[in-house]
Amino acid sequence: MAQMTKKELLEKIFHEDYENLKGKKLRMTRVRVPGKEVCLAHVLSPSDACIYQNLGLHIGVHEGEDHTGESIGLIRFTPWEAVVVAADVAMKSADIQIGFMDRFCGSLIITGGLSQVQTAVEEVVRFFSEELGFKTCAVHKS
Repeated sequence: MAQMTKKELLEKIFHEDYENLKGKKLRMTRVRVPGKEVCLAHVLSPSDACIYQNLGLHIGVHEGEDHTGESIGLIRFTPWEAVVVAADVAMKSADIQIGFMDRFCGSLIITGGLSQVQTAVEEVVRFFSEELGFKTCAVHKS
């Protein structure tokens, strides 16, 4: 899909009023309307301790546990409540742990071995696309 220029966008929005608005100051506001979407699906291969600490994934683990060096899966949803279903699908599809789940922002972070995290993220994206009819993005890996 080709990107639209500012002029093309204004002409499309204002149609015949565009000529009257030329030269006047306009303020545009972009609003995101939550739809059914998985807008981020990313797998980080084994990560450094600083990533775990900055994400707060080292907080709340049992004494003696150290999850640094595990992979991290990041998934973002709208509507935000979909994260609860995604966490359930992820837990049932692979041996992973929930690192963080936010039903108010739609963010899910999972941790575990690389192949397990990859499987869980791919299964969540597949489930939301095929079973729930969500628009989904590709799963990326770094």
